[in-house]
Amino acid sequence: MVTHDAVGYKKEPKAKGEDAVSAPSAPPRAERMNARAWGLLLVLSGAIFLEGIDVSMMGVALPSIRAELGMSTSSLQWVVSAYVLGYGGFVLLGGRAADLLGRRRMFIGWLVVFVAFSGLGGLAEEGWVLIVARFVTGVAAAFLAPAGLSIITTMFAEGPVRNRAVLVYAGAAAGGFSLGMVTGGLLTALHWRWVFFAPVVLAAVLLVAAIVLIPREERRERGTGGFDVPGTLTLTGAMLVLVITVVHAPEVAIGTTLATLAGAAVLLAAFVRIERRSATPLVRLGILRSGPLLRANGGAVLLLASFMAFQFIAVLYLQELRGWSTVETGLALAVLGIDAVLAPTLTPVLVNRFGTPRVVVAGMVFAALGYLLFLPLGPDWGFLAMLPAFLSLGLAFTLAYGTLTIAATDGVADEEQGLASGILTTSFQFGAALGLAVAAAVVVAATAGDSPQAVLEGYRAGLVVPLAAAVLGTALTATGLTGTRRRRTPEPVPRP
Repeated sequence: MVTHDAVGYKKEPKAKGEDAVSAPSAPPRAERMNARAWGLLLVLSGAIFLEGIDVSMMGVALPSIRAELGMSTSSLQWVVSAYVLGYGGFVLLGGRAADLLGRRRMFIGWLVVFVAFSGLGGLAEEGWVLIVARFVTGVAAAFLAPAGLSIITTMFAEGPVRNRAVLVYAGAAAGGFSLGMVTGGLLTALHWRWVFFAPVVLAAVLLVAAIVLIPREERRERGTGGFDVPGTLTLTGAMLVLVITVVHAPEVAIGTTLATLAGAAVLLAAFVRIERRSATPLVRLGILRSGPLLRANGGAVLLLASFMAFQFIAVLYLQELRGWSTVETGLALAVLGIDAVLAPTLTPVLVNRFGTPRVVVAGMVFAALGYLLFLPLGPDWGFLAMLPAFLSLGLAFTLAYGTLTIAATDGVADEEQGLASGILTTSFQFGAALGLAVAAAVVVAATAGDSPQAVLEGYRAGLVVPLAAAVLGTALTATGLTGTRRRRTPEPVPRP
C-alpha cells in the first residue's frame, strides 16, 4: 500500500524482505502542495530569484563601479563576462555533482560560497578583486541552479504538482531578472556596493531556511558512480572557450574568433570521444537522443538570445538616445515582470488544458510579436508606445520559460535530473551570451555616424536579431506539435 507522511510526501512500499539498512528507499515525493512543500519550494525559488536579480542589477551599477574603482571600459566588461564564464563553464559539472554528491549538500554548500564572494565583491577596492569575486559567484550559481531545479523535479511528483512547482520556480527566476533593473537602480542611488550587499542578506536568510526545509538524502552506496575527470576538463574547457568566443566576438578580429571556435570544436570532439569510452561519463550521450529534450534546449537558447538582444538595445535607446535615468528605465522594463504573477497561476491551467508543446509555441509567438511591435522604433516614443511590446514579451516569458523547463526535465530518470537541469541552464546562459554578442555586433556595424538618426537606424537593425531568433524558436518548438493530442479531461490544478 502507498502511504503519505505528515507533510504530504508519497512513501513508496518496500519490496518483500527489504529493510531500511540494506536497500535505501526512493526519496519521498510531494503529492500535494501543503505548507511544508510550499516552504521548500519558496526556498528554492528564492535562490533562483536571487541569481536572476544578481545578474540584472549589475548592468545598472557598472558606470558607478568604473567611476570609483577607476576601471577601463575593457576591464569593466569583465565584471559581467567573468560571471558568464564561471556560470556557463561549470554548470554541467554542477549538475553532475548534484547527482553524485547530493543535491542538498551542493545547494547549501554553494549557497555559502555565493554569500561569501558576493560580500567580497561589495568590499572590493581593486578592479581585479571584483572580477575574481564575480567569477567565483558565477561558479557558485552554476552549482546552485541545477541542484535547486533537480531538488524540485525529484521531490515533487511528476504531473500537475511538479508542473506547478516548476512554473513557480521559473516565474521566480524571470521575476528576479525583470525586477533586478529597478532594484539595481534604487540600490545604486544609495551606493553601488549595496548591489552586492543586498543579495548577501537575502542569501543568508535562504541559507537558514534551506538547512531546515530541504530533506536529507539517502547515502549512496560505493561504486554507484564517480567523476569523469577527463570529460569534466574537456567539456568545461570547451564551454569556457565558447563563452569567451561569444562574449568577445564583436571586438576581436574574425581570425581570432575562428581560431577560438576551432579550439572549442577540438575540445568538444575530445569530450565526445572520452564520454563514449568512460565507465562513468559526465554526460550520458544517449540523453541527447531525446527529441523533446533537444527541442526544449534549442528553444531555451533562442528565447534567452532574443530577450538579451532586445534588452540590450532597449536600454541603450532609453538611456543614451532618450536620456532616461536608470530608475526610469528599470520601471519601464518592470512591466516584463508580469510573468512572476502569471507563470504560477495562469500557465499551469493552460498546460493542463492544451499540453506543454502548445503552450511553449504560444510563448514563442508572443515573443516574435513583441519584437515585431518594437521594430519600427521612433525617435521620441513614449512609454505607452512601447507598452504593447513589453506586455507581449511578459506573456511570452509567462508561457515559454517555465514550460521549456518542464519539457527539458520530463521523463528524465531521477539520477540524471541534475544533468538535465545543467544542460538546460547551459542553454539559457549560452543563449543569453550569444544574443547579446550578436546584437552588439549588428548595432555597431549598422550605425553609420553619431547623429541621433544614425544611432536610431543602428538600433532598428539590431532589433532584427531578437525577431529572427524568436521566429526560429517558434519554428523549432512547433515541430513538437506533431502527433500531440489535447487531453479530453484536464487534470485539476492543485491549490495551495
